[in-house]
Amino acid sequence: MQGRSATVMQLLPALEAGGAEFSALEIARALVAAGHRSIVVSAGGRLARQLREEGSEHVELAIGAKSLATLARVPALRALIGRERPDILHARSRMPAWVGWLALRGLRNRPHFVTTAHGLNSPGAWSRIMTRGERVICVSNTVRDFLLRTYPRTDPARLVVIPRGIDPQAFPYGYLPDDSWREWFYAEFGQLEGAPLLTLPGRGTRLKGHADAIELVADLKARGIPTRLLLLGARQPGREAYIAELEELARSLGVADWIAISPQRGDARDIYALSSLVLQLSNKPESFGRTVIEALSLCRPVLGYDHGGVGELLGELYPAGRVPVGDRQRLAERAAELLRAAPPIAPLTRYRLADMQQATLRLYEELWAER
Repeated sequence: MQGRSATVMQLLPALEAGGAEFSALEIARALVAAGHRSIVVSAGGRLARQLREEGSEHVELAIGAKSLATLARVPALRALIGRERPDILHARSRMPAWVGWLALRGLRNRPHFVTTAHGLNSPGAWSRIMTRGERVICVSNTVRDFLLRTYPRTDPARLVVIPRGIDPQAFPYGYLPDDSWREWFYAEFGQLEGAPLLTLPGRGTRLKGHADAIELVADLKARGIPTRLLLLGARQPGREAYIAELEELARSLGVADWIAISPQRGDARDIYALSSLVLQLSNKPESFGRTVIEALSLCRPVLGYDHGGVGELLGELYPAGRVPVGDRQRLAERAAELLRAAPPIAPLTRYRLADMQQATLRLYEELWAER
């Protein structure tokens, strides 16, 4: 790719939301800025317009549904590859990876095949496809270790750790929301005013540890430490029974008036900056932990369970925020310590968006040089 214009085709299920989707847009943007051609193949979605406005091409092809019927799209993708002749075919999810891998079979001038393991997928032949790239991008050391442990025949030399990154300008160090935003926020969430705010971001699934966060508020209350809690993004369509369960737990613990549960919002940066603690209490290991670096980039303390990508990030960037998984007593003790006197947080020098973009383009260039 270096010294010439190249074509990269990324494969995704859809362009709605999520880590893989946003990473695809970020790499597409970097490719266009570097003078290369960027194509994304997916079933479409709300991010497709942004992708096109930023200079990439989008080809609508449903290659993401976990069904044998999706394999009927293999000939269409093979024809697309033959027509557009990409230098790199980059799959970011299991079903698109299967469709892409099968589409390459029998092609004479096939592109280099790259995969990104964005998650800790359930082991098995279905998931092993993510290890078949000539290069396998792992979004953390946690993911790399998981792949080598789960698929021991994988060549470690093909695994490349490229962590996700954030734009420091979007989460500036020391940022504070202005007074007008604070007034507007507390007008909507009056129950959150008057005490240190704890924020747990995450969709409405019990894997995110919402119950642990509610119990933490109750345990701090028992220690004479009043706090408030926002479960940011937990209120989702179809999750009404789960939300009712959380609300009943808060009532039973006597902290219902100190807790708010919101849908996903566009002002997460302001909410993090307002928070005394940002929580990451997933009871299942996560592959990365983007909210950890978003909060730390703003100079806000993070308290989280010490496993998976979250534990990896906290161990490197903010060790004081680590707590053993499920240790309710230690969680409350550490929260009290951080609320009383949180250790200083240094500005981020890693996990920046530009680092991730540059490392990915370098990987593409290395593959092209082998051709």
